[in-house]
Amino acid sequence: MSNKTYNVLFLCTGNSARSILGEVLLNHLGKGQFHAYSAGSHPEGSVNPVAMELLLKNRLPVTHLRSKSWDEFSLPGAPQFDFVFTVCDKAAGEVCPAWPGQPMTAHWGIDDPAAVTGSDEDKRKAFVKAFTQLSRRISLFISLPMEKLDKLSLKRQLDEIGRLREKGE
Repeated sequence: MSNKTYNVLFLCTGNSARSILGEVLLNHLGKGQFHAYSAGSHPEGSVNPVAMELLLKNRLPVTHLRSKSWDEFSLPGAPQFDFVFTVCDKAAGEVCPAWPGQPMTAHWGIDDPAAVTGSDEDKRKAFVKAFTQLSRRISLFISLPMEKLDKLSLKRQLDEIGRLREKGE
């Protein structure tokens, strides 16, 4: 295993649900080899309460979570990213800031659980589905032999992870 710590940014439009889940999951599952962040092109200003409930239910840390603009990460002194993942189709189609260091990018589209209408149970199920998909993709990502893959092979693997769909979809 490499001693390098990889900086990863999860992007979405609102930075209230999917990108937040990605940040927390990678920081937890990556066990120090990854430092994850999240941001949005048009941040909601707060973390979705159902996302917070799900993270707390899974005993994951939530104390420093906040909805923030991706502009924060283009300022001097911001972390230099190794990877940037868009997790919503809308953000994937937007023109992103130029990230220093030319990070590797991939689109890992996840349906927006915050857009689900209906009962509280319907909303919770949508968040669990997004959480499960992100957890699976992140587990595959962190198992990649980063130091052994050339850039083209790594990019191909990242894109393939983004195309994964859960059974029944």
